[in-house]
Amino acid sequence: MTETLQDVVLTRPEAAGGARPGPLDERFYDLVESRFRRIVADNPLVGTYLGIHTEDHRLGDGTRDHVLAQLAAEKKHLAAIEALDDGGLSSEARFERDLELHNVRRQIFDTEVVRTWERRSTALDVIGDSLFLVFAQDFAPLSERLDAIASRLEGVPTFLEQSRDRAVVPQVRAWQELEIESAADVPSFFDEMVTAGRELPDAEQRRLATAADAARKAIAEYSGWLTESLARGTDDWALGSERYDELVNLRAFDGLDADAILEIGEDQLETQKAARIRAAAEIDNRSTEPEVIDRLKSDHPKTFEEALDAYRDVMLRSRHYLIDHDIATVPDDERIEVVPTPDYLRNVIPFAAYFSPPKFDPKPKGIYIVTPSVGDDPNAMREHNFSSISNTSIHEAYPGHHLQLHVANGHPSLTRLLTDAPEFVEGWGMYSEQMMREEGFDAAANFRLNMHTDAIWRACRIILDVKMHRGEIAVDEAIRFLVEQTSFEEANARAEVRRYTYTPTYQLSYLLGKVLLLGLRDDEQARLGSAFSLRDFHDTLLRNGSLPISFHRRILTERIAAGTAGGAGAGSSSGAHRAARA
Repeated sequence: MTETLQDVVLTRPEAAGGARPGPLDERFYDLVESRFRRIVADNPLVGTYLGIHTEDHRLGDGTRDHVLAQLAAEKKHLAAIEALDDGGLSSEARFERDLELHNVRRQIFDTEVVRTWERRSTALDVIGDSLFLVFAQDFAPLSERLDAIASRLEGVPTFLEQSRDRAVVPQVRAWQELEIESAADVPSFFDEMVTAGRELPDAEQRRLATAADAARKAIAEYSGWLTESLARGTDDWALGSERYDELVNLRAFDGLDADAILEIGEDQLETQKAARIRAAAEIDNRSTEPEVIDRLKSDHPKTFEEALDAYRDVMLRSRHYLIDHDIATVPDDERIEVVPTPDYLRNVIPFAAYFSPPKFDPKPKGIYIVTPSVGDDPNAMREHNFSSISNTSIHEAYPGHHLQLHVANGHPSLTRLLTDAPEFVEGWGMYSEQMMREEGFDAAANFRLNMHTDAIWRACRIILDVKMHRGEIAVDEAIRFLVEQTSFEEANARAEVRRYTYTPTYQLSYLLGKVLLLGLRDDEQARLGSAFSLRDFHDTLLRNGSLPISFHRRILTERIAAGTAGGAGAGSSSGAHRAARA
């Protein structure tokens, strides 16, 4: 195993088409690599996500000063990148430079303007993910991973104490309540790790158990502090129109502003509702739409374990379908595992999510998590109905997140590795749902009805994302709206809306990304006519990584101008991509 972060071998793109590199290419990529190593050193969890395990024994610095120091470092890096002359860069490096500027400006805005880190305690998310990813991945023998876990557990009391230092402004009550719930859930995960350590030597078992006990005590004290913070907290969490509009602009949504995105959401809501009515009539034209939906939701596995098996079955069927029908290239070395969602995440992930295969692991594996229930809801299995299971597995696994993120890892760009572009990642998941039905996979009316239900849900996300963060709709009203439009169980709708409050512009990315991808596909079909290949279109997008769709459009445009299959940004294989939970 690599001993230090400085020993980790990193990759950089080569000039496209064998062209000579620009005189400033090396300087640019040196700056990129320096930033990359700094981010991993400052945020050990990022290293774990990526499969860089030199920092797995650390939780990092949770203090306010540390956040502000990272902000200063980002501003310094931005100035250095801006100072580079485009004329000294190859076309490949110019593309990467523009993307690097996009990334860093977004990060600075999130830290300096949005400031969620200052208004919401998130230490337990960091702790939970830091432990879960080391425990669930198989990059090293269990004994080595448990040693890293023990070290991180030993760091929990200090990290929690440091994290309180960030709260110099009133904390948002709804967000603190989420952290209080996590404080009740995270310690149960410790028991699983202590149990897994029973085969360790006695001294190592005692160390692990002692660290877990100290972490539990620290979390209990932290929970008390969180509870006290509620009395002096605030219910004001919305960004407001001005800051929200600025964030939308920084997201580079192919020229769309917030009003245009809201209009897309409202149009899609009506379009998808009409399509669901038609699908329900196909299933049974003598019953009402709610009766048909209730019947489908009642058709579910008897137990959650049976549901997990059903998720795995659909996932593998869709993988084979991709290959058999030449829809997209599926690498031979990809791996994925389906597991229950850890307790500490169930109140914010009511259905399912995905952890990306860590690029730098020797045998990277994606982890597809499925939530049994939210708050022990007795109706939870209705959300795991067979029609829904099909749609979710397409979205999360094949050809959705797992395939997309595994292939993205093949690009050598560190800039692309750290790009935050959920409109492509989540948009690709939603695009996959429709595309697979178009190609004949699970295309019966019951599956299409569920696909339209999920699209209605994502249209609601667009509407609520914009309206909630512009201060036009409150949480309770948003929950009622979501239940009315989607027929979700109320517990799941509540968990959904709570997540929306602290993820501005993320939730709208799903359906918006799908709409933008369909537009991109239409443009390519119009340009190429009978020469259009669905597989080539998909493979081109996937191998270029998780970029804002406006950057993907630029790649396709430059490829057209160059008259080549690769074009600017196609790159060579090897590299990495940031883990995503979708």
